[in-house]
Amino acid sequence: MEHEKPLSDHSIFLGYVMWVFGIIGLHRFYYGKPISGAIWALTLGLLFIGWIIDLFLIPDMADEATRRFPGGQYDYNLPWILLVLLGVFGVHRFYQGKILTGLLYLVTLGLCGLGVLYDWFTLNRQIADLNLGID
Repeated sequence: MEHEKPLSDHSIFLGYVMWVFGIIGLHRFYYGKPISGAIWALTLGLLFIGWIIDLFLIPDMADEATRRFPGGQYDYNLPWILLVLLGVFGVHRFYQGKILTGLLYLVTLGLCGLGVLYDWFTLNRQIADLNLGID
């Protein structure tokens, strides 16, 4: 019998909380859809129409993210909350055990915001790699 990887824990509730700020695509970044998240950010949620449609799509996005990103020791929800609220201070990087880049973010305000933007695009993959034991 094949050993299955544990499922991730992308929360529907947190997705809806982030959807409130959906015109900047936050919920889409959280569910591992950074390209459409960037499009939402640049177009105000496709002029609010896509933002309204996403109200109904969030449960499916959560299911897809749960299947795509492996669960494990590291949670997905906490680092996303830390990134959104304290990203420029690198707190999400400290959570991941990335002390040097956490300190770098702390003294450079998230590398002047560019590092935080990079993490919006890659945080799910970073957590997945940690859960798979890839550094």
